[in-house]
Parts: sequence; C-alpha cells; structure tokens
Amino acid sequence: MADDLLTGAQPSPAYDAASIEVLEGLEPVRKRPGMYIGGTDERALHHLVAEVLDNSMDEAVAGHASRIEIELHGDCSVTIKDNGRGIPVDPHPKFPDKSALEVILCTLHAGGKFSGKAYETSGGLHGVGVSVVNALSDFVRVEVARNKTVYAQEFSRGIPQGPVTEVGQAPNRRGTSVTFHPDAEIFGKLRLKPARLFKMARSKAYLFSGVEIRWKSHIDDGETPAEAVFHFPGGLSDYLTETLGNAATYADRPFAGKVQFQERFGVPGSVEWAINWTPARDGFIQSYCNTVPTPEGGTHEAGFWAAILKGIRAYGELANNRKAKDITREDLITGGCALVSCFIREPEFVGQTKDRLATTEAARLVENGVRDHFDNWLAADTKSAGAILDFLVLRAEERLRRRQEKETARKSATKKLRLPGKLVDCSAANRAGTELFIVEGDSAGGSAKMARDRKTQALLPLRGKILNVLGAASSKMTQNAEINDLSQALGVSMGTKFRVDDLRYEKIIIMTDADVDGAHIAALLMTFFFSQMRPLIDNGHLYLACPPLYRLTQGAKRVYCLDEVERDEWLAKGLGGKGKIDVSRFKGLGEMDAKDLKDTTMNPATRKLIRVSVDDDEPGETADLVERLMGKKPEKRFEYIQDNARFVEELDV
Repeated sequence: MADDLLTGAQPSPAYDAASIEVLEGLEPVRKRPGMYIGGTDERALHHLVAEVLDNSMDEAVAGHASRIEIELHGDCSVTIKDNGRGIPVDPHPKFPDKSALEVILCTLHAGGKFSGKAYETSGGLHGVGVSVVNALSDFVRVEVARNKTVYAQEFSRGIPQGPVTEVGQAPNRRGTSVTFHPDAEIFGKLRLKPARLFKMARSKAYLFSGVEIRWKSHIDDGETPAEAVFHFPGGLSDYLTETLGNAATYADRPFAGKVQFQERFGVPGSVEWAINWTPARDGFIQSYCNTVPTPEGGTHEAGFWAAILKGIRAYGELANNRKAKDITREDLITGGCALVSCFIREPEFVGQTKDRLATTEAARLVENGVRDHFDNWLAADTKSAGAILDFLVLRAEERLRRRQEKETARKSATKKLRLPGKLVDCSAANRAGTELFIVEGDSAGGSAKMARDRKTQALLPLRGKILNVLGAASSKMTQNAEINDLSQALGVSMGTKFRVDDLRYEKIIIMTDADVDGAHIAALLMTFFFSQMRPLIDNGHLYLACPPLYRLTQGAKRVYCLDEVERDEWLAKGLGGKGKIDVSRFKGLGEMDAKDLKDTTMNPATRKLIRVSVDDDEPGETADLVERLMGKKPEKRFEYIQDNARFVEELDV
C-alpha cells in the first residue's frame, strides 16, 4: 500500500536472487576506503551506519517495511533490523555455488537497485553500500527471516566465515538484521557516537512518515536517551517546527506539502517540503534524495528555490510591489529555513557519499510540483504572504546597497593592490561569479595568468609558506606581508572584525602543487581561514583545486589523472587512440602549460573542486583536530601520527 501511495506504481515483481546484478569485485575497498566512504575519519565511520540504514529505509519507502530498529552496543557494534522482505538467500544465477546474500555482501556493485525492478526509488544505487561496510568491519553477522525461516551468515573484513546456514523457524518474523563492528585497522581509536546516530535515526523518521524507527543505546554519553521511538505523521512540517522551536516566524504555519510525481507528471517519485522565514536566525536548507542527505544540494534544491522565487515575484507583481522583481535566490535563503526531500528513480549523485544530486530532471519535477502549491498558499494567507514579501524586499534593498558600496571599495582596493607579482584582479564589477585563486609561487602564477578567465578569475601568488597563525601573536600576524596581502585582496579584516559580506570574491580557491609541500601550504591556508575567517568556510566560499598528477597521451587522445590509481586504470583499459601511451608526471603547477592548467584545474566546465567545510555535527572535534595537527604542542602532533601512521600506504615526496 505504501508503495502505491509513494509512486502510484503497480506492485513490484518478485524480489529473489535473480533481482541481484553483479558488476565487479570487492578488492579495492580496504586499500582505498576514501574512494567509497570519503575517508577514514569520524564522518566516514558514521557513514557506515547510514549505508546499512539506507537499505532498510529503501524497504520502508518501497512499502515492504514499516519498522526499523537501531541498536548501539557497548562494544561500538551496531545492529540495524527491519521487517522488510529480507535479503534473498537462494543461489545466485551467475554464481550457483554462492547465495545472493553472500554475493551482495562480498561484491562491489551487486544489488537490486540498478534496473529499478526491485525498487522504484532507493537511496542506494551503486550497489556498494553494504559490501563496503562488510569490507571495513572486522565482524559482520547478517540474519534473514524469509518464508518463516531464519538464515544467518558471518563475515570478517569482507571474507565469509562460512556458508549461509539455516538457524531456526520464525513463523512471525520477516526482514533483515545486520550487525557489524567497524575495523580498528581502518578507523583506529574512533568510536561511534550515540548523539550522532540518534540524530540520524530521528531525521530518517521525519523523511518518511510511514516508518517507525526504534532506537536503543547501551553507551551512556550523558545526553542521548537510552531508548526512543520515532514516528512523525506530519513529516517535514513536524521536523521544521521542532527545528525552529519558539523562534518568531513571518508565517504562522510553514508552507509545507507533498506532491506525487506519478499523479502530476506520470513518473515515479514525489517531493515533500517545508519552509518558513524568521528574523531570529540565519537561513538554512537541508535537502534529501531518497532519504539520503545531500549537504551540497543539487538539482532538487535548484528546482525548489526556482519555484519559490518565481512564486514570490509573481505575488509581488499582483500586489503592485515593483521592488519584488529585485528579489533573488540569495535573499530567499537569508532567513529562509527550508527542508526538501524528493524521491526519484535512478538518481545521479556526485560521488559515492552522495553529497550532491545531479539528476537534471529533478529540477523540473520539483519546480513544477512546488510552484502551484506555493501560489495557492500565498493567495490563501495574504497576511503571511505580505509579511514575507516585505521582509524579502528589505533584504533585496540591503543587498543592492551593499553591492554598490562594494563596487566602490573594489575600485579603491584594486588601485592599492597593483603590486608586481601580487594580485592579478579580474574585471567583473561585482562579486557574483568571481573567483580568487591563491597560487603557489610566481611560476604557477604565470601559467594561471594565461589560463584564467580575465573577467571572473583573479590570482594571488604566494611566496613560499605563509605563517602558521595557530598560536601566533596578533602583532606577528598583522606584520606578516603574505597575510596582509591576502586580507587586502579579499577586502576583509581578520578575527572578530571579519564580515562575510565584505568579501570581494564569491569563491576562494587554494591551488597548490599535488605534492607534500603543496599539501602543507594548503593546510596552513586552511588553518588561517578556519581560525581567522571561519564564516568564509561556513558560508561555502572556500575551495581546494584538484590539479592532476599525470597526463596520458595516445595519438590525438589526451587524459588527465588525479593519482596513480586513476593512471593505472587508464593504462589497463587504454585511451582509444593509436600507438604507445605516453605518461607525463607533473611535478608542479609551474610545469603545466596554460592549456593543461585551464582544462584540468581552472575551467568551471571541466575542473574538479573540493569545497572545504566543517562538520555541522561535530564542530568542536574539528577545532581539536586543527589544534592537534597545527598547534604549538609537538607531542599532540606526534601522538596523532603514531595513531594514524599505519594507515599511510605510500608517500610521494
């Protein structure tokens, strides 16, 4: 029934071993876990739980499960249990000597979510989630209740400890139970945190009103309940109300709703949303696709804001408020607190950790699904609509005034900074779309100067390594030439005097060589921004460039590789050209010609950027890690190296 409500689709075909497709093996996971879960840090550790939980949520969203249980044990192992269909245990058609359960747990890209036959919408799509958890755990036990029988199989570090066995009858039980213990060889002394898992469980319950999630923890952290039950019939509306608490809002009730795409557009899926505006706090948006958080947004967010922007401008026109046309998305987000959750078939994400949705169709579906409802909501509640419109018009006027002041400041600042070998500014009159590349040395600056877009891209070459500001006296910072040049180029002050609105560029991009010295310079710069200009990071303005290490050429074919793994993959499969493959290794940005640098690192259409962010859940731990690695106490640095040195497999010096 829940499946029909979500998608309007017919009941799904049988979910058995034939539903499981296999693409490739599991071997790379333990060698390079960062490629699959984004690293081996605190966030990656908790991502293991999310991968298993997402599988149970997919069963719930598909209408096959109504209850999920999460239990954190005293040894930091976790059990996640659902009452869904249960993982198939019959022999797999392609591997008759193995059960489908073993294939799923021990093979990358094996799952029931590629074709869309077993699941209309799902959070898992690459078929790597639970197999990666298996590879990075020293103990895994899976119990499956199917056809009134319980089956079990155990694994260690991705290796089966025996075949699937029948362990008993269970006439009143169905579903899957996965218990796993993260491997200390991978995650060291890191431990799962009850508060973080509790928050994860609660947010999942908000995202799908048809599921009940039961929480139990045997670890007492002094703040997290030992037991709880989450079930929120109001969905995201309840979530937003709880998040805002007693904060004053411009609308008495949030604009919230849900649209089934099947009913409106004839495709599976849905979108649910809730938004309100408040003067009491900064705005935010939390978005999800198929219950998976997308902290970097994506096409569903773009569609949502497009619907809200067009709706509020149209309402302003009806209300004869000419200034409404000046409202932009930036104004909407200021003070706008929004939650957006969509369910779509075969979503495309950027990266295995699914931080950003890339499905183009999602923008159209979400925008068209939300727009009519927003128009009707504004017309039905003119009091709230008027208050929101007045607030947004004021924000737009303030933004335009700041822009005018900034353009004047830009002209005067540019005159001051025309120094040999220093700032090479762009010609754009305002901040929107501009980028400042902080480059290492004059040689790299020369190539970058030829490769840049003169209108939007500025350069600031640094001479050597900047001052480590952690623990440095303020007088030493103010006297440091490189730091002064950096602050002046950005148009901002440091510390408590920093104002993000004063920034002269939209993106600050650290572009250093892909070697140890380059990494050290990048670390020093990130430490500087974290300690002296933290809002710059929090507001998403700081990025790292990703220059390649290798260029492979075969005839007219040319491919760039970020590391040795990518190089070896291309060498193994070939470039598709003729003749021998020539391999060039870039020792630094200065060795790259302007075309190489533009194509790989500076052109927004072809480059890769890493956005620098601070984990919202654990900001204190980030500060502690920065202090340990960059502070004045070498014993803390030594302790960290001792704890983590065994994870380092190769050094490139």
